[in-house]
Amino acid sequence: MYSDEYYLNQLSYFLVFIPIFARKYTIMITEELQKLYLAYTGVPAENITELPSSGSNRRYFRLAGVQTLIGVYGTCIDENEAFLYMAAHFRRCGLPIPEIHIVSEDKTYYLQEDLGDTLLFHAIEKGRVTSVFSEDEKELLRKTIRLLPAIQFAGADGFDFSRCYPQPEFNQRSILWDLNYFKYCFLKATGMEFQEDKLEDDFQKMSDVLLRSSSATFMYRDFQSRNVMIKDGEPWFIDFQGGRKGPFYYDIASFLWQAKAKYPDSLRQELLQEYIEALRKYQPIDEPYFYSQLRHFVLFRTLQVLGAYGFRGYFEKKPHFIQSVPYAIGNLRELLKEEYPEYPYLCKVLRELTGLKQFTDDLKKRQLTVKVMSFAYKKGIPDDSTGNGGGYVFDCRAVNNPGKYERYKPFTGLDEPVITFLEEDGEITRFLDHAYEIVDASVKRYMDRGFTNLMICFGCTGGQHRSVYSAQHMAEHIHSKFGVRVDLVHREQNIEQLFNSIL
Repeated sequence: MYSDEYYLNQLSYFLVFIPIFARKYTIMITEELQKLYLAYTGVPAENITELPSSGSNRRYFRLAGVQTLIGVYGTCIDENEAFLYMAAHFRRCGLPIPEIHIVSEDKTYYLQEDLGDTLLFHAIEKGRVTSVFSEDEKELLRKTIRLLPAIQFAGADGFDFSRCYPQPEFNQRSILWDLNYFKYCFLKATGMEFQEDKLEDDFQKMSDVLLRSSSATFMYRDFQSRNVMIKDGEPWFIDFQGGRKGPFYYDIASFLWQAKAKYPDSLRQELLQEYIEALRKYQPIDEPYFYSQLRHFVLFRTLQVLGAYGFRGYFEKKPHFIQSVPYAIGNLRELLKEEYPEYPYLCKVLRELTGLKQFTDDLKKRQLTVKVMSFAYKKGIPDDSTGNGGGYVFDCRAVNNPGKYERYKPFTGLDEPVITFLEEDGEITRFLDHAYEIVDASVKRYMDRGFTNLMICFGCTGGQHRSVYSAQHMAEHIHSKFGVRVDLVHREQNIEQLFNSIL
């Protein structure tokens, strides 16, 4: 037996040397990308910065110099080859795909066009947080959804599906892979007991239903707002290397039921109509059949996503995926409100799954309602209608006041000129950082203890600029971070906004 001291020494060794190895590994990657940059442009890159990644094991770097390019490093040659083939083919089809400029001999490194930093997911952040999408946000979504049939149909013209990785087509094997991905990486990870043979019977039934819709179209497979870039107001497609031949239903289900996108039903229906109209360019559509088949793909995609969240979150310990689980469980609850008679045992298991304590506890925590208000001190501090005697009151009057300048008097803290003034001045952001820290601790504690109401008020002289800005940002912050219901009231402006809880 080794002593405790031995094990502690070994642990210290790894804690010291693993970060050193990681740094050396990164240096090696950047050196190889620098060689490619030099070969392509004739001069070395002036700066190389690693970019954040989420689910992918590929690593991305921005190389700045005479030309700004994105460098990619991926260890899976087969996956890289699939991406490079697809990118070249889609470019020839005139689709908005980043251009590949140069590839290393071993195909582990390549440089591609830089599309900027704006993901569609971030471009619609305000709508995702508030569930109220602006016209500009809706238009970006419309543009994206109208482009989808082009990559599915026009992109499939002349496409060699044997070049896809890891599967050339959406078939029974790939369906059962994904369903078992859900079973082993998520369902079993919860500790639930179930009859595996009955579950597999329903998996087979689902496979049969999904394959009724087979077609010779390109199935993007991971078509969602994190895989669309916005450049000059237009959508561009990225991360399509997992695509294969398959039914077009899958992609629309993937996009519109993305767990953290939180599209309201009305917007989802609007976008579905946009998609159907764009789809008619390529084939006639029987709308009743379209909708009846789509719901099966929505359920299937939700299960596949939960499998991915289980693997990436529970096993790889990536927090982004763990945080997404409640949203996907919420989607599943909504789907199960309608019957799927084809899969009786599966639905029984799924209803039990959504009722597990770890998910219902999370749901109960989200039953907290936070009321956030802006007000004018000269009209008095707002009353607490819940009978709890009030909550936090933050005084914004020490912050530089745009209201003392004539040009800002027609505006409120919701308008761009006032927002720009306050943020460029900087006092308001420092003020709110401190307020967030205080409030976050209370919201978390209230959720843990099962409390149902919390009130937070921001006051300034007239209840127009500073308090309005602060209350708006606090409401969005709380809803985004905790997913609880937030009732926002700008008292003096007679504006109310509801942020629904994320179930």
